[in-house]
Amino acid sequence: MRTRKLGNSDLDVSVVGLGTWAIGGDFWGAIDDQQSIRAIQTALDHGINLIDTAPAYGAGHSESVVGKAIQGRREQVVIATKCGVVRTKDSFERNLKPESVKREVDASLQRLQVDVIDLYQIHWPDVNTPLEDTLEALQEIHRQGKFRYLGVSNFGPDLMEQVRQTFDLVSLQPQYSLLQRDLEQEILPYCRAHNIGVLSYGSLAAGVLTGKYKEQPSFPEDDKRGNFYPFFKEPLWSKAQAVVEVLRYVAAHRQKPVSQVAINWAVQQQGITTALVGCKTEAQAAENAAAGSWELTEAEWNRIDEAYQRIFSS
Repeated sequence: MRTRKLGNSDLDVSVVGLGTWAIGGDFWGAIDDQQSIRAIQTALDHGINLIDTAPAYGAGHSESVVGKAIQGRREQVVIATKCGVVRTKDSFERNLKPESVKREVDASLQRLQVDVIDLYQIHWPDVNTPLEDTLEALQEIHRQGKFRYLGVSNFGPDLMEQVRQTFDLVSLQPQYSLLQRDLEQEILPYCRAHNIGVLSYGSLAAGVLTGKYKEQPSFPEDDKRGNFYPFFKEPLWSKAQAVVEVLRYVAAHRQKPVSQVAINWAVQQQGITTALVGCKTEAQAAENAAAGSWELTEAEWNRIDEAYQRIFSS
């Protein structure tokens, strides 16, 4: 497994990280906690050392499962979690009020069964709370030794610049994949210029870039990925399938799974530190992790990129 330094921190993180939204159990369909624990441990066995979670994933359930899975293996794991999105019965509420953040960090530590969080991230901006108030609370929490480094998720350059005025910002977590490339315009150059690590989520576009969908899927009621990601509907569906055909060509040539080609395309984009990839099973965890043991050639990467430009320009 290849590793990279995360921004200007001393954290060495695997180029493939484990995203754990799916194992929260309230958004991505049915789960089995014991199977989730085995999947997490399989990911660690295959060289993944970064696990990303959040209280919003299943109202804390994802954190609790991660906490159980890493028992006895804490030294192998870089734990990243978040604050600022509170899961209610019917919605996700953005709340970065200082008192809420202070409650969240203590609850996360308890669920994860750790003494310190390696990377604590602001999950989403909260327009109803002054960012300086949140940062003041986070500075207090940091002084108390409850987390080591600060990151943000879903922030733009202006907000990141505001954070950097009072805090050492080591990472950004944005949505990024071969099908979602908006951050290449301004955000990625900003992060490169300021040595901010980038942990991409949605790296497989909710499974579209695995090549497993031959037809537009119809998800069960408890699987809401089709509402969060636009790739399952036209006109993006047809364009995505055309891109997947190019990934299949490269995968067949390299005798690798399509998913690994898509993961490597993302992590070989200049400025991307780690691609966060979710899984529900041990087999998925092992297959995703294996992407970190090889790289696309420059010609292969360019072939995929040129196909994307051609397909999405039409």
